[in-house]
Amino acid sequence: MSTPESAKPSKLPPFDPRDPIGIDDLLDPEDLAIRDTVRTWAADRVLPHIAEWYENGELPGIRELARELGSLGALGMSLRGYGCAGASAVQYGLACLELEAADSGIRSLVSVQGSLAMYAVHRFGSEEQKDRWLPGMASGETIGCFGLTEPDHGSDPAGMRTYARRDGEDWILTGRKMWITNGSVAGVAVVWAQTGEAGDGSGIRGFVVPTDSPGFSAPEIRHKWSLRASVTSELVMDGVRLPADAVLPGATGLRGPLSCLGHARYGIVWGAMGAARASFEAAVDYARTREQFGRPIGGFQLTQAKLADMALELHKGILLAHHLGRRMDAGRLRPEQVSFGKLNNVREAIEICRTSRTILGANGISLEYPVMRHATNLESVLTYEGTVEMHQLVLGKALTGLDAFR
Repeated sequence: MSTPESAKPSKLPPFDPRDPIGIDDLLDPEDLAIRDTVRTWAADRVLPHIAEWYENGELPGIRELARELGSLGALGMSLRGYGCAGASAVQYGLACLELEAADSGIRSLVSVQGSLAMYAVHRFGSEEQKDRWLPGMASGETIGCFGLTEPDHGSDPAGMRTYARRDGEDWILTGRKMWITNGSVAGVAVVWAQTGEAGDGSGIRGFVVPTDSPGFSAPEIRHKWSLRASVTSELVMDGVRLPADAVLPGATGLRGPLSCLGHARYGIVWGAMGAARASFEAAVDYARTREQFGRPIGGFQLTQAKLADMALELHKGILLAHHLGRRMDAGRLRPEQVSFGKLNNVREAIEICRTSRTILGANGISLEYPVMRHATNLESVLTYEGTVEMHQLVLGKALTGLDAFR
């Protein structure tokens, strides 16, 4: 029996060590163009300076960087209208991967701006709020932050102590928020506060707060050993008076802030793989050139086993991110699936960084290489926007139907 023409093997493309299972075949030309544009920007504007920024614990020129990211369409990238790019979820994910391959602090800047602050206004804000804030935030002229976590309440936001009370038509906002990315450089803050009985959660509302409001301050948090090239602040509201139209009208209770976190966690699913990729590629390059016992260490079996295992987890993680992105674009992505991606990809990314460090030996702790910087950044990414334990319990409840949170 003759073999049908369509079944005859064609000439296989060469094996690409940087894309070993051909994930790029899932991308169309626009996807690739966006990815390459962000990768080029990061290579030009971040990579030459990031070791110095990290060592000094600063992100100089953050406002200029924000404007440049705005010109790329990276801020509020998957939102539509109001100057936003209206890109697909996959395209936004690709941008997150490339930004975090440079540094987690840069991806955090973009995530907080777009997936938290802008997303909250876009989804829950009034038309007047959208018109006032979103165009400037999309261009990077206005930086935003998102105030949910408090000094004593992280994983249990229903217990927040920030309180908003009525005073005639106005609201008076009092409280503190902690670990707020972009806080001290933001022009606007989306702040969540109790408006009813403390601890209830049902009365939580979101407020759009201009940061020049009397009583508002944002002291920067110093002495971090992770996300050092990122602006992290405390937010202090000491009787901040806000007009009635400062409230986000579309959000009541925890549904509002949690949906924003879900959108941001999706970006982390991709971003973590960027940090992993940068560390893995550094390990591969080092293994090809570093010689011990008369030959490159990449020629030893134990080193190749490490590289093979890292490649498996890296590209499985990217494939998972693609799958979740397609589901988001189709309107079918559930919160539990985002937890699946965040839990897996950040955990595997940290392990890839640690294994890469062993290949680089003592050089692995040097800022001449990106590995230790990415590893320490990922320690923050592991616990922000949902700790490991919280995502395990989200999945445990989904798998068993039993709530183990309380």
